[in-house]
Amino acid sequence: MRNDLSTRRADEGLSQGELADAVDVTRQTINAIERDRYDPSLELAFELAAYFDCHIEDIFDPSLD
Repeated sequence: MRNDLSTRRADEGLSQGELADAVDVTRQTINAIERDRYDPSLELAFELAAYFDCHIEDIFDPSLD
């Protein structure tokens, strides 16, 4: 699943560690999501969307292309 998490994080001036602390996961989890190596749980996707004050679909694109 593609995402624009790294762009959103950079726009907010956050490090991966800072975002990880904000949503209570490890920096490695944020890194894996940004590299499209890990799809977050639905709970984590909601937490990330809430953090960036947007919808899950604004961050994650389930397109299979």
